[in-house]
Amino acid sequence: MKDFDLERYREKVRRTKKEYGALYDKVEALLFRHDPIGINFEENTDEYELETSLLLPRLRTCRSAADVSRMVHKVFEECFVEARAEHLYEPIGAEIWALWVTFQESTRP
Repeated sequence: MKDFDLERYREKVRRTKKEYGALYDKVEALLFRHDPIGINFEENTDEYELETSLLLPRLRTCRSAADVSRMVHKVFEECFVEARAEHLYEPIGAEIWALWVTFQESTRP
């Protein structure tokens, strides 16, 4: 990403983790498992921390798994030079959508 500011990054991660709780951890683990960019070296489990922090707030704009897939692809385009083809994000989008729906249901009054 352009003009990377480490302190702003850390604050964004902290705020997002606090707001989304277990959902944050589940999405980050999902991205690590799917490893759409090929950076999973088994020890670096926080490699998708930034992407998780960027995409969770954007889930509010999504109305379907397809919307999530497109949004996740856009986030990866913002973060990496090569984001791979959009259709490769469909399984990720479907899983994140399911997690998001469950999260929303669990937070309703």
